[in-house]
Amino acid sequence: MYLIRLSLSILFRIIDSLILVRVLLSFFPTLQSSRIAYFIYQMTEPILAPCRAILDKLGLGMGMFDFSPILAFVLLNILQSII
Repeated sequence: MYLIRLSLSILFRIIDSLILVRVLLSFFPTLQSSRIAYFIYQMTEPILAPCRAILDKLGLGMGMFDFSPILAFVLLNILQSII
């Protein structure tokens, strides 16, 4: 049981880190075309897309700022504390 909990904790940290790197990449448009950026976008989009949909349904998805990473961080932390 401990090994499963540790593995999930590491997985959540990796996902958090990838989302943070994606946020940072958004400030550097020249780096967004790299293979690493493509990998990061592919790994984080399945998490951020539903968060964007939730924010759109709540009417908070408008504007030039994407708040889906913040919602993803909150939801991942809640999920991690439940597990």
